[in-house]
Amino acid sequence: MLMKVLFLDSPSFGKLDLIDALKQVGYEVQLFDHKQLQDYNSKEFDTYFDELAGDKQISFVFSLNYYPSISNGCNRNHLKYLSFVYDSPLVSLYSYTLINPCNYIFLFDKALYLDFAKEGITTVYYLPLCANTARLGAMQLPSDKRSILSSDVSFVGALYNESHNFLDRMTDLDDYTKGYINAIMDAQMKVNGYFFIEELLTPDIIASMKKSLEYHTQPGGTESDAYVYANYFLARKITSIERQNLLKAVSERFDTKLYTHNPTPTLPSIQNMGAVDYYEVMPHVFKNSKINLNITLRSIRSGMPLRAWDILGAGGFLLSNYQEDFFDFFVPGEDFDFFDGTEDLLTKIEYYLSHEKERKDIAENGFCKVAKQHTYLHRVRTMLETAGL
Repeated sequence: MLMKVLFLDSPSFGKLDLIDALKQVGYEVQLFDHKQLQDYNSKEFDTYFDELAGDKQISFVFSLNYYPSISNGCNRNHLKYLSFVYDSPLVSLYSYTLINPCNYIFLFDKALYLDFAKEGITTVYYLPLCANTARLGAMQLPSDKRSILSSDVSFVGALYNESHNFLDRMTDLDDYTKGYINAIMDAQMKVNGYFFIEELLTPDIIASMKKSLEYHTQPGGTESDAYVYANYFLARKITSIERQNLLKAVSERFDTKLYTHNPTPTLPSIQNMGAVDYYEVMPHVFKNSKINLNITLRSIRSGMPLRAWDILGAGGFLLSNYQEDFFDFFVPGEDFDFFDGTEDLLTKIEYYLSHEKERKDIAENGFCKVAKQHTYLHRVRTMLETAGL
């Protein structure tokens, strides 16, 4: 009998790699378009989804990231729903639908998974992200174009320096609230491995923030105001400050290229190369940079972000900030390395630039470990086994 998976066709990183892995294990992939209906929480979407789910050959439904309306649709149609989450924060996880028995929700951040597990929620599982080493390893850039993407140090990612970012839109905060927020952000920037901002947002501070820029809870949402303001407002601002400060220090001493969407007038020493295509160009950046930085978004509490997996999976040398989940799978100084603060970052960049063989050996070790244990095929098989498929 033909096995078919109904797969949400949304603009998601890793989508093509996941589709390829599902096909490798014997599934036909039927895409349904996220553009068909922009409003997932509507009767029109439910009708559309139920028509698709009526196909008796559909074995289960799959999406990258979690969608409550899809979960409800699977519940109605007695289908299993597999969701592989790669974004953080993801407010849709804070939905009453999370406990729907059809759900198999795979979270890449162990600390987040443990939060849900401690509440007795049995529909979530810890599963780190991964890389398609077969695709990434085979990509080769013509020699005459390598100089464009070559550098001593590179960083691919957003600086969250848009003029309309949430926190900067709060122009009418009182002085006490502004001072309090700045103080807890300063404190958080001194601590790696533990995100405590949410705990420090008092009711009075939240009320002041809501008065300036209110957040409206999603339909059926269970998220707290503290969660939203800590993760969507303050974590992004902290990350913006950290990334700009670190890249400023690095670019003043080393040949550094930045691949990002927005102009960076505060970083005059950096080479801003603009944004790059995830599939076609980004792997070449990782391959042709001597050192690839990972500076994790602060709302990712312990997990390895997709950027880190893509660097390792492309055979690039990875130098990352501290994230606890790295140490479940990789050995610092053997598969990758990490830094603790600006001075340590600069010291390690200088060291690895002057120790080429060691740097290349570490990159090769990281690539081999990903290829043997952490590909999309490994993850798909784990998800299918967990769901009893």
